[in-house]
Amino acid sequence: MTSMTHDGPKITGGVDTHGSTHHAAVIGRPGRHLADREFPATVQGYRDLLDWMRSHGEPAAVGVEGTGAYGAELARVLTAAGVTVVDVDRPDRRTRRTRGKSGPIDAYAAATAVASGRATGVPKSRDGTVEAVRVLRVTRRSAVKARTQAMNRIRSMLVSAPAVLREQLAGLERAAPIRTLARLRPGADLSTPLAATKAALRRPARRHQALDDETTELDTQIGPLVRQAAPELLALFGVGPETAGRLLASAGDNPERMRSESAFAHLAAVAPIPASSGRTRRHRLDRGGDRAANNALHTIVLVRIRYDERTRAYVARRTKEGLSKKDITRCLKRFVAREIYRALTAAPAEQIAQTDLAPAA
Repeated sequence: MTSMTHDGPKITGGVDTHGSTHHAAVIGRPGRHLADREFPATVQGYRDLLDWMRSHGEPAAVGVEGTGAYGAELARVLTAAGVTVVDVDRPDRRTRRTRGKSGPIDAYAAATAVASGRATGVPKSRDGTVEAVRVLRVTRRSAVKARTQAMNRIRSMLVSAPAVLREQLAGLERAAPIRTLARLRPGADLSTPLAATKAALRRPARRHQALDDETTELDTQIGPLVRQAAPELLALFGVGPETAGRLLASAGDNPERMRSESAFAHLAAVAPIPASSGRTRRHRLDRGGDRAANNALHTIVLVRIRYDERTRAYVARRTKEGLSKKDITRCLKRFVAREIYRALTAAPAEQIAQTDLAPAA
């Protein structure tokens, strides 16, 4: 495959992605369907797909469904070849009810969305340190969830466990109960409730220890990568490696794809949306967006409310003005989003609409 440009007519491509195959389509001007074809989701298949598109002309842009999932590697291959890739949302249920669904239909729909200007999203590049942070965090999140499930299982079983076993754990704090349960020796004969309960509790306790070690190991791997990717982000008050990792994963390796701090606010679900009715004038926050990024902002705000004097003074002032705790938290999350955007993109201060915790000039 070559990244050289062609002198043929301009075309627009669209790809409906799946786990093992991708269906591609090309359209000309003005929106004329030219051809469609299915390719295997392999390295050679991606190259053949691009060569096939270029056989019909030079792609002005290619719309790809699922650039964060099945289409991630295809998007990387096309971008490396100098092709503009546009992230295309899958058709909603209403559209699919009226037009139907198939590989060719969805591929042509993706191409049409790009050609008409309805699809403009820039996909994450997923080719740098931030992507490494993201994949490690996926495993960490799974380990933490499994560890919590193991602990919940232990607590549930202890409710009806023999009293002698419960008394053995009484007064122990933190990791001591897990260590005690992991060292239990039920013996070979499990015919008694006490022996069977010991055997049953020892397994989730040892699983909990293994998952705890896994989480600690992942933290030591993720921390340096986060510091390498965004030292400015970690320098902000209340931002630790965990919250920074969540925000980096949401922004991607190419945060410049977010055209403004308002776009980042929408991404993190902290952009106010009008919710007025009649004489009532109010706003609410966007319930969409990336919930992980929203949770990270919420964590940062809670830390600042507790430890940052400037934030505590702001809370006191807004409380006197009659705002509820929920509304104050929403305002703070929006302010923090501005700081995060500035740290992620190195945007100059004059491009930020409003400084933190201060009214507009």
